[in-house]
Amino acid sequence: MRLSSRIDVMKPSAIREAGKLIAAKKNCISFAAGLPSPDFIPVDILKEITNEILSTNGTQALQYGPTKGHEPLLLKIKERMLTKGMSCDLENLQITTGSQQAISFSAMLFLDKGDTIITENPSYLGALASFAPFECNVKGVDADAHGMKMDELESLLESDNKAKMIYVVPNFSNPTGKTWTSERRKKLYALAQKYDLPIIEDDPYGEIRFEGQPVPSIKSMDVDGRVVYLGSFSKIFCAGLRVGWILAQPELISKYEMIKQGADLQSNQLAQMQVETYLTKYDIDEEVKKIIEGYKQKRDLMCSMIDVHFPKSVKRTHPEGGMFVWLDLPEGADATSLLKKSLELDVGFVPGGPFYPEGGRENSIRLSYATMSPEQISIGIKRLGALLNDEL
Repeated sequence: MRLSSRIDVMKPSAIREAGKLIAAKKNCISFAAGLPSPDFIPVDILKEITNEILSTNGTQALQYGPTKGHEPLLLKIKERMLTKGMSCDLENLQITTGSQQAISFSAMLFLDKGDTIITENPSYLGALASFAPFECNVKGVDADAHGMKMDELESLLESDNKAKMIYVVPNFSNPTGKTWTSERRKKLYALAQKYDLPIIEDDPYGEIRFEGQPVPSIKSMDVDGRVVYLGSFSKIFCAGLRVGWILAQPELISKYEMIKQGADLQSNQLAQMQVETYLTKYDIDEEVKKIIEGYKQKRDLMCSMIDVHFPKSVKRTHPEGGMFVWLDLPEGADATSLLKKSLELDVGFVPGGPFYPEGGRENSIRLSYATMSPEQISIGIKRLGALLNDEL
């Protein structure tokens, strides 16, 4: 059989591949998976909600639903977006199967073969994988503690007339945990206006803030409809339900709806009703507070242990929220080789190189503190620290 040319440019997920290696090790302490903590998955509540839905409205829950999404859920999302300073009505919303699907749909909507996508350096690996089938060029712009460097971005925009879309995760980025300042967000929007580009603002972690003041979304600054905002319930409710949404101008939403029709007709109707019922009967903001408290404790522990046990040549980020700490190792270090040795100590992580769209930076590591217990974090970081001291 002859396969399409796009298959040749697709690569397996580095996170999933690392996960396979880690899964083969019994009792491995894994800082690799970007999964929400199982401690905050409300299994008993979901059982109750599901029984209620199936008892009172089972036929609707198990039938095809509207492509756009379950309207009662859309109304709840509208309310949440308005409280966050974003203009929103039903015509601005489209339900997706997680925000991962929304990333792929955005590439389908805006990109042609040979176009350039601009991302932060490093960027979310799932987005890079979504872009691959569209046979585009992905170019990364380096970031500092305040976000993407705007002088480098403008230089790239001036030199590349095929730039078509900018993709960013400005809150507690996956993989680095960094958060953009308001000034960087404003400058990004101004450059997008100047060069007439859409911005895809992916915000799966934005509500999980441990410290500092919330920074206005780029979408809240949008006056000409060029920002597409992606949201998700995966990190604050149940990841396995795969319920996300797109907030954009009505003319764009109508296009997203057509893409959705061709992709899978609709998102899971039962899952949407489960989320909507939860939002009606329970206070999700109280649940988010518990997630924040739990993750903050783990973040504090991991960062303090790194500072004590890792070589001083290893630099880390200090995330104000989210799920990840990023490590920059000295030049010449190879995180992939270190992973093999780390697994011998029953500790897993994700090498950072694949998060760079243009490659070439293997001296970095992503650690997630979300799923491991405090005891596992203490043991795992000590073991990893001993390895890094030996190797570096």
